[in-house]
Amino acid sequence: MNRYTTGNAVTLLRSGAEYFPALIAAIDGADREIWLETYIFADDDTGREVGDALIAAAARGVSVRVLVDGWGARHYLTRALERRLVTGGVDLLKYRPEVHPWHFRSHRLRRLHRKLCHVDGRIGFVGGINVIDDMNTPGHIPPRVDFAVAVRGPILVPIIQTMQRVWAIVEIAQLRSSDVPLFPDEEPAEEAGRQIAKFTIRDNLRHRRDIERAYLAGLRTAREEILIATAYFFPGVRFRRALIAAAGRGVRVTLLLQARVEYRLLHYAARALYGQLLAADIGIQEYHQSFLHAKVAVVDSQWATVGSSNIDPYSFLMSREANVFVRDRPFASELRIELMGMIEGGSRPVPPQDWANRSRIAKAVTWIAYGIVRLAMGMLRYGGDEWWRSGWPRR
Repeated sequence: MNRYTTGNAVTLLRSGAEYFPALIAAIDGADREIWLETYIFADDDTGREVGDALIAAAARGVSVRVLVDGWGARHYLTRALERRLVTGGVDLLKYRPEVHPWHFRSHRLRRLHRKLCHVDGRIGFVGGINVIDDMNTPGHIPPRVDFAVAVRGPILVPIIQTMQRVWAIVEIAQLRSSDVPLFPDEEPAEEAGRQIAKFTIRDNLRHRRDIERAYLAGLRTAREEILIATAYFFPGVRFRRALIAAAGRGVRVTLLLQARVEYRLLHYAARALYGQLLAADIGIQEYHQSFLHAKVAVVDSQWATVGSSNIDPYSFLMSREANVFVRDRPFASELRIELMGMIEGGSRPVPPQDWANRSRIAKAVTWIAYGIVRLAMGMLRYGGDEWWRSGWPRR
């Protein structure tokens, strides 16, 4: 589950414009089975197109299993689309469907945030792209920016296993009879390329910190450059120290973060960390051209990751996530080119001096938001001292 393997083929997919045609083509070519996991399955043009492909596959005898998160389904999966999928032969399950806003419990934040698919055990998809149109964004601004990868080779083995296991767990929890094994056998996959890669998950049992540890390993080995793009950036002390240590040894560290406000509290709380990072010579670029939904990183143009995990408490401490980590210079260089293009054409730098001289009101807003988020995390008992023990970051 957490080992690098050779013999893989990993292809970068840029946003829905490249991801959905590749996904639908794989679904259309399915012979035996399709497994799909997503946080959001929206009833929009893209969601209906993917749904039609799944229904067509089921009609020709392919086993089609779709697992959606209960929270994401509540907000985006309409009853009409759900009924079409089910009557069309799709086996549809909801992960933690018990969503009651007036009954707040910490375990309800443990969502299925992974975006995974595999078809016939021969091709898989991993990334941050939900089944939703890129234009389905607040205010109908330019298309959402995100990334995914198509994978073949030995890396498919843990992808298949974890999808089967989570499906079986959900069926057991919902008292459904199941023919999916809780502990599936490992079926070997043939080599498909020359890339070295690993598939890593985060859950609340054996793999609680696997994605964070993989990130930290990449940061600690950096010698020239660290480039991170993430929609939500609110790291704990270990992650911040790793970034600051890298900058201290001469590594060029750049964070490409969201400029547009989606969730106000987290947006302003995250900005409370800017002062500490800027003081350590870490560059911060805020992407303003459209909504940034990416969760990717590149180190020294030879190590890269693409997945569903943001760098915040929700992803690192609560939800089920999945990332692919790749040790391959051509792949890492390709992703770096994309990110540098976003920086040059759609972002604005945060100047350290301007940040230090911002108004008292702006400072107060960020620190109040930071305090509220920190208090909420403590009340929910997530992270504990390991996440917060450094106290309040420098301004």
